[in-house]
Amino acid sequence: MHDHRKLGRELGLFGSDPLIGAGLPYWLPDGAVVRHSLEEYVRGLERRAGYRHVHSPVLGKRELYEISGHWAHYRDDMYPPMDVGGEQLVLRPSLCPHHALIYRSRGRSHRELPLRIAELGGMYRSELSGVLGGLGRVRAIQLNDAHIFCALDQVEAEVDAALALIRQAYDALGISPARYRLSLPGDGGKYVAGNGDRAAEMLRSVLDRSGLAYDAVEGEAAFYGPKIDVQVADGAGRESTLSTVQVDFHQPARFGLEYVGADAAKHRPVMVHRSIIGSVERAVAQLIEVHGGAFPAWLAPVQLRLLPLSDAELPYAREVLDRCGDLRAEIAAEGSLGARIRDGRLAPFQAVLGPEEAASERLSLRLRDGSRLDGRPLADALAWVRAESSPPSASRGPGSCFPAAPSR
Repeated sequence: MHDHRKLGRELGLFGSDPLIGAGLPYWLPDGAVVRHSLEEYVRGLERRAGYRHVHSPVLGKRELYEISGHWAHYRDDMYPPMDVGGEQLVLRPSLCPHHALIYRSRGRSHRELPLRIAELGGMYRSELSGVLGGLGRVRAIQLNDAHIFCALDQVEAEVDAALALIRQAYDALGISPARYRLSLPGDGGKYVAGNGDRAAEMLRSVLDRSGLAYDAVEGEAAFYGPKIDVQVADGAGRESTLSTVQVDFHQPARFGLEYVGADAAKHRPVMVHRSIIGSVERAVAQLIEVHGGAFPAWLAPVQLRLLPLSDAELPYAREVLDRCGDLRAEIAAEGSLGARIRDGRLAPFQAVLGPEEAASERLSLRLRDGSRLDGRPLADALAWVRAESSPPSASRGPGSCFPAAPSR
């Protein structure tokens, strides 16, 4: 594996500046393409699995995090409150309190459950300078987060479906988990008392049925309850958590969440926290290291490079570029042909445009592995590249691993 901190900068994916600050990288155009493609894939995956997307502010009143428990149990990792208009506002360290408020914004019925709310949202952690590095550990995080509000008898099915979504995304991204960890509360005052044993037993039951090997580790749970952590490793073998599934009885009680059951009585939902790819930053760091910058075609910053042999073929190159539509394509005309091919070695597809191709309006494709495809009519060649560059999709047909979304 590669070091994403070095390779990401060499490839022009991201950078940093002391005037912005440590742990606050910026995305360059090619890196932004990878990030946006990843975000679009995840949103599509979630939509097909019955999630509804929301958007919530990155700020909240201190009182919000006092109710959720973050202020008492997580304050050391939060930024100090800002005094604004007689109120104290805090940069959020998590999205779950906002989603709890979205749930309780109106009355809920058992017919709506499970209610799956997802968001790619910003959050902020006051990380110490010594632990910051590249994209793997940052202070401003774009989190692929979701919260499932469900009845008690729906919890295990939702946890199982969340694990299936994670495995599906990892297959599409070429990521292999280092291990699965059942993270349990430990000693000390950082954990809330309550239903931790019950939640842990549910998570353990799902893991045992799944056949996935896992380690149970005390002292790694979230402050409000146990979780399943999907661990990945970098090139040096250092582990970090990428994806999580958590069962939370604490926050539904703190926020007074309810739904009306089939018996017309009020019941409290369980809150399942779930992140398929964790933070976008850490996910891209892992992708850089796993693929060495040679991303799958659907993630690649440039999918097709056009290499005119001489200035005489430039008009044809521009015509091809105009017809690429939503394909990410560019013309590389400077330098020798050999140098241009080597410079574009990470691009999934390259096309050398000589007099013959220009005269016949055909395209001969060179693949990343050095193999070549015979020339074919321009429209056919572009259609093939477009199909090969399409993001993976998920099925909701028979045999799907996802529970059906509730009818409305």
